[in-house]
Amino acid sequence: MSAPPNHERAAVVPRVLVTEAAASLIRQLRADHGLLMFHQSGGCCDGSAPMCFPLGEFRVGGQDVLLGHIEGCPFYMSASQFELWKHTELTIDVVKGRGAGFSLEAPEGVRFLTRSRVFTTEEVDALDAEGAPPRGA
Repeated sequence: MSAPPNHERAAVVPRVLVTEAAASLIRQLRADHGLLMFHQSGGCCDGSAPMCFPLGEFRVGGQDVLLGHIEGCPFYMSASQFELWKHTELTIDVVKGRGAGFSLEAPEGVRFLTRSRVFTTEEVDALDAEGAPPRGA
């Protein structure tokens, strides 16, 4: 039997980054809840916020794009939302205040927040050369 594909490839231009504050919170949540995953919400509940779940609790499929990993956690976005954001680098941060969603950090009195910037022309060219990011199962 062959090994499953490794979707944790090192991207030349990362599509998703994480601040140290968010990375620290992710490590705390992982210690409390085990393996985690993220899905960028497309407008339900807390607007367009990154949602953190125990790995496997949020089911991803062929219409979910794997943008990368933050602190070892897969980070997905719907394919339709990706089409709108594919030229944008996302940085996941954390701020005080409770979100309105179902994300694991809510009881901590903080919420994850997505900050963004548009890729440069050179970065877009490098991403295009890499090809499309992988999709969920």
